[in-house]
Amino acid sequence: MVQAYILIQTEVGKASVVAESISQIQGVIQAEDVTGPYDVIVRAQADTVDELGRMVVAKVQQVEGITRTLTCPVVHL
Repeated sequence: MVQAYILIQTEVGKASVVAESISQIQGVIQAEDVTGPYDVIVRAQADTVDELGRMVVAKVQQVEGITRTLTCPVVHL
């Protein structure tokens, strides 16, 4: 199982709508609107890195109101 944090910037005023939409995507554990340089932080999981990448590109980045994403895979050192 691969997990990652996805840091999302949105259009002004769209953070709560984006977080709600993303929370409905399969593989998303949690989606919260936050303050700071990013507007939404998502924790997601998938079976493989490839599946995680496909989820981000095909589902998360397609949500209306998103301007930029940064995916940070969780590592266990």
